[in-house]
Amino acid sequence: MPWNFPLWQAMRFAAPALMAGNVGLLKHASNVPQTALFMQDLFTRAGFPHGTFQTLLVGSARVEAILRDPRVTAATLTGSGPAGQSVAAIAGSEIKKVVLELGGSDPFVVMPSADLRAAAQVAAVARVLNNGQSCIAAKRFIVHEAVYTEFERLFTEQMASKVVGDPMLEGTDVGPLASEQQRDDVEKLVADAVANGAKVLCGGAAPEGPGFYYPPTVLAGITPDMRVHTEEVFGPVATLYRVPDIDAALELANGTEFGLGANAWTNDEQERNRFIRDFVAGMVFINGNVTSYPQLPFGGVKTSGHGRELSVQGIREFCNIKSVWIGRS
Repeated sequence: MPWNFPLWQAMRFAAPALMAGNVGLLKHASNVPQTALFMQDLFTRAGFPHGTFQTLLVGSARVEAILRDPRVTAATLTGSGPAGQSVAAIAGSEIKKVVLELGGSDPFVVMPSADLRAAAQVAAVARVLNNGQSCIAAKRFIVHEAVYTEFERLFTEQMASKVVGDPMLEGTDVGPLASEQQRDDVEKLVADAVANGAKVLCGGAAPEGPGFYYPPTVLAGITPDMRVHTEEVFGPVATLYRVPDIDAALELANGTEFGLGANAWTNDEQERNRFIRDFVAGMVFINGNVTSYPQLPFGGVKTSGHGRELSVQGIREFCNIKSVWIGRS
């Protein structure tokens, strides 16, 4: 499980799996060991039988041996694409079931019939949630040319107004990124975009001083030559695109290796139905932000993974179907 939502991500796996009668082993991200131990203690205090849920404080080099152990019958991973490929390859060689929830570069499409002010407000929250470190954060903002100028203004105002600072303070909207490497990766993606002609509408440079901070940033004039066009930005950086119609919006939205979530803002019923049908994504939200609700199945398509967590589909991912036929004696 990953570090960015260390309690929720692990619980999202654990609750359905244990309800179905399984036991669980948790190999958490190495930078959140206290959360990992807390999860094990939590199930013990809740009255589950000893060993029902165990945390393994091991490095990634020991994961393969665990996956190959005959006592482990399936695995679920939330994390990066390379990590998912590795787990899937190992589990596949052992004929073991996997569920993979990997990266995302969610589109956020705005059409002329949308409430632009509401869309811009939600868009900014969607982009800076958890300081931009969320797989289901809206990352690519695709706007119909009829309302592009106004949405650009409203969205940039919203992003620029976010308060960057100490995450323990009530008035802070955006805290630091998880590590120096995270911030450096974001800086390099922005620098590459600017070097190739992108326009910085707000943000665009890390502040001086301690902490791995990066301000909410909006980039316009994005082209396929820029890394931000194809790579997932795991920080508070938004890319803005102008499109002439719904066909172009869908083509751009789907023109990525990822297929986790997708947003569309429209009050036109035909457009709504078109987005629901034609978005290549595991989750589609209309006039709202993609959110991991416990009552809805969660997961993606393409390189965003396969299988589902939560809801009926999630609890059945780690159940075996047994067919029974009884004849007359």
